[in-house]
Amino acid sequence: MTDPDDILSYNRIAWDRQVERGNRWTLPVDTGVIARARSGDWSIVLTPSKPVPVDWFPPLGGLDVLCLAGGGGQQTPVLAAAGANVTVLDNSPAQLDRDRMVAEREGLTIETVRGDMADLSAFPDNRFDLVVHPCSNGFVPDVRPDWREAFRVLRPGGSLLSGFTNPVLYLFDESALDRGEFRVAYSIPYSDLTSLDDEQRQRLAEMDEPLIFGHTLEDQIGGQVAAGFALTGFYEDVDPNSPLAGRIATFIATRATKPG
Repeated sequence: MTDPDDILSYNRIAWDRQVERGNRWTLPVDTGVIARARSGDWSIVLTPSKPVPVDWFPPLGGLDVLCLAGGGGQQTPVLAAAGANVTVLDNSPAQLDRDRMVAEREGLTIETVRGDMADLSAFPDNRFDLVVHPCSNGFVPDVRPDWREAFRVLRPGGSLLSGFTNPVLYLFDESALDRGEFRVAYSIPYSDLTSLDDEQRQRLAEMDEPLIFGHTLEDQIGGQVAAGFALTGFYEDVDPNSPLAGRIATFIATRATKPG
């Protein structure tokens, strides 16, 4: 499988099945979270556990926001309840259904668009004030088009808030990590398509797991700069459930601004 459209289709089906399985990133927020957001008490995450700093956001009232590859009924309805005009684009119809469900339940207005995070041709240039991109670009083989498209649809002075995986996570044999063994098995950039053998890929398919790609920091951070962004914020985060949690932060979040 080398065609990007085939990968997109495969991951679309895989994420729809993850919704059926109750993956933590497919579980929508409850009514209490929305009520607090309406009163001004809200936060979202781009990575597993650390909330995005409040000062990374401009005032949300009337702001045009794109949640990029952010379906699942989590970030999108919170930002809408806090006053933003929110559009969510995601590859998975079932993930978008989560956002529609919360919007209907809570009386929120959310635009949902099914599409590829690397192709935002559904939107004109300078369409949004803010792009919120939770940790999801590990499901596409090339991340640089993602950054270029986010830059294009942002208005001058707007910001991209993104989370992504530290590629060090993909160096290790995951089955060995689960046993507490740190065995370097792969190189970076990582790809489920080329780094794993046929048996390992078959096992992932049987578990309805999407294809994962571990991008270099040159592509993740350097790619944002190459797209025209100025980096204006940075933090690291850990997955508390990872065997690496006590050793190294395996997630990164950045704030990148389009020059005004």
